[in-house]
Amino acid sequence: MQTKKAEGGFTLIELMIVVAIIGILAAVAIPAYQNYVAKSKFAAALGEVSAGKTGFDVKLNQGEEIDAPEDAGLAAADKPTANCTFGASSTTLTCEVMDGPAKVKGKVITLTRDDNGAWACTTDVLAADQSDVIGSEGTCKAEG
Repeated sequence: MQTKKAEGGFTLIELMIVVAIIGILAAVAIPAYQNYVAKSKFAAALGEVSAGKTGFDVKLNQGEEIDAPEDAGLAAADKPTANCTFGASSTTLTCEVMDGPAKVKGKVITLTRDDNGAWACTTDVLAADQSDVIGSEGTCKAEG
């Protein structure tokens, strides 16, 4: 006489519990990841436009005017980088963020130089997204 051996495996309820746990973890992880990507994109764009501050100051010290981003050593406005489309005027450098998450895509980072040579950073990122995208307010101030 043969005895039946119990089949091994998971019950339906065990599988449903695992799927529910994975769903909860994904619901928490996806927004956190999107904030991380937005903050990374913003930081990369800020780094690119900040590189123009030195060239900007050198030109001003030489008595030359700044009319275009290439005057400060940045890429021309019609040749954007992976992170920025640059702009410049006599007192500002700007970067319109290219691509990226909705919190930063198309937002403008503006570096403004005062008469004393101090630089200030502002952006039209929404103030509600300040901590998710920019970090501390000392870095760049959200005005949107």
